[in-house]
Amino acid sequence: MGLFDFLFKSRDRQVIGSYFKTLTAYQPVWRTTGGGVYEALETRAAINAIATHCSKLKPHVTGSAGRKYERMLQVCPNPWQNTAQFLERLATIYEVENTAFIVPIMSEYDDREIVGLYPVLPSACEVKEGRSGRMILKFTFPTGQSGYIDYERVGVLVKMQYRDDFFGAGNDPLRPTMQVIGLQNQVMMESMKQGATPRFMAKISNSVRPEDLKAERKRFVEDNLGADNNGGVMIFDTKYSDVKQIATKSAAVDAEQMKLINDNVNKYFGTNDKILRNEWDEETWNAFYEGKVEPFAIKVSMVICRMLFSDRQIAAGNGVEFSANRLQFATVQNKLSTIVQMFDRGMLSRNEGREILQMPGIGEQGNKYFIRGEYVDSDERLTGAAVKEADDSDPPEDGQQDEKEEEK
Repeated sequence: MGLFDFLFKSRDRQVIGSYFKTLTAYQPVWRTTGGGVYEALETRAAINAIATHCSKLKPHVTGSAGRKYERMLQVCPNPWQNTAQFLERLATIYEVENTAFIVPIMSEYDDREIVGLYPVLPSACEVKEGRSGRMILKFTFPTGQSGYIDYERVGVLVKMQYRDDFFGAGNDPLRPTMQVIGLQNQVMMESMKQGATPRFMAKISNSVRPEDLKAERKRFVEDNLGADNNGGVMIFDTKYSDVKQIATKSAAVDAEQMKLINDNVNKYFGTNDKILRNEWDEETWNAFYEGKVEPFAIKVSMVICRMLFSDRQIAAGNGVEFSANRLQFATVQNKLSTIVQMFDRGMLSRNEGREILQMPGIGEQGNKYFIRGEYVDSDERLTGAAVKEADDSDPPEDGQQDEKEEEK
């Protein structure tokens, strides 16, 4: 059984209508761009940087109903990928196609129980109408195989969504930049080929017929520039009055034009040169995280949460959240300051503080929280102050005390 059968077994649905009716004039059909954006050096570097940082996200499951999904999300979402690989490929597809699909892997014993998640890359996806008006997704793959899944069971991540009601837009605005990149690469390759080939210009003293000139040129090249001339010495007779080598310079890409291309790629994908070269500092990475990684984490969290839990379970506090320990990328001074300020206020445990410093935990003893002694609950402090004020009040005189006792 192949991967297709494993993902789409027993999932054929009866399709009643053609396409599901949308609010726009566009048919609800998504088609892959063929990965053209991923084939250029500049764009692949940007996409890979984004996907690499997204693979660092850690899933956190909340609620009693989500405990059974902890290992699946934190270790291996499917039999072929670990969590980092799953997130990296999902982010890559998401950036290249502006639309990414997560297909659930169902239990062989219960077709309602999800036991895994897998990011698929179909060649086309169509929204069909099923029974009772239900939305059905038809996936078509490059092998020609097609599979059907209920829309509500599939996780769909989209960005740059404008005209289509269900899928993201294409990368047409990036096409001119991609064409310029392709042309520059071609010019550089042709220039290098011409520069590697020796070229000469010779002048024949006597006038000859065109056919004789052509034959003489062929003979001269074979004798002096062919593979047989392994000595590298060129010899010619007096019929040639002058022989000069034609110097060929390799064409170099204009620095300003290359900078413009890189700026366009960085602007489109939300990256920068420091991120691509791994030269970022704390502020640069935090800006990149908030602008690029965090939106992806929010979308993945909401999509997977919707796939795994019902509305009632979500209302009861069950959920999935993907996040990154941003303090790992802070300076040592900022790490120590944060740990000191948050540990003695009971907001960090010893293990959590050690994790920030990338140190191993110390077991259950390190999960305890501590609060400095001078910190007291505000309500308790007010109550204690009132009691203390009553205790510190002046005691009644002896005569006043006797009068109170007689009145009683």
